[in-house]
Amino acid sequence: MPDYDLLSKTIASLTEGEDDAVALMATVACEVHHADDRFDWTGFYRVVAPDLLKIGPYQGGHGCLVIPFDRGVCGAAARSREVQLVDDVEAFPDHIACASSTRSELVLPVLNGAGDVIAVFDIDSDLPAAFTRDDADRLGAILGDVFGRL
Repeated sequence: MPDYDLLSKTIASLTEGEDDAVALMATVACEVHHADDRFDWTGFYRVVAPDLLKIGPYQGGHGCLVIPFDRGVCGAAARSREVQLVDDVEAFPDHIACASSTRSELVLPVLNGAGDVIAVFDIDSDLPAAFTRDDADRLGAILGDVFGRL
């Protein structure tokens, strides 16, 4: 489990005064990815058109390039605006296997200050049931702090 207090302070320090969404995403993806060995792929899918996500800054192997809102875990998070905490990706209807090694996934909607979904933050793990509600809550708070000011 990462030291979320330290992670939050580090990200706040690194992103202070920055208002470019892609620069913020790159920084958050890097810091979160290296904070915990459970995190095998960590990155953003950006909303680039109505009901369409495209890959953004990430850490790890290749990701899917395009994900419609009506497909997979990332699409579900964007569409529903709700955290997707998936213990077993094989049991998730319509899961998109960007990496065959992925066993569990945590996807959080990313909202700007106006409350619009601007992206989703996707974390994959090669371990089953790797993520907890505490992970979701703590990462959601970090995302709110960083992207809520846009």
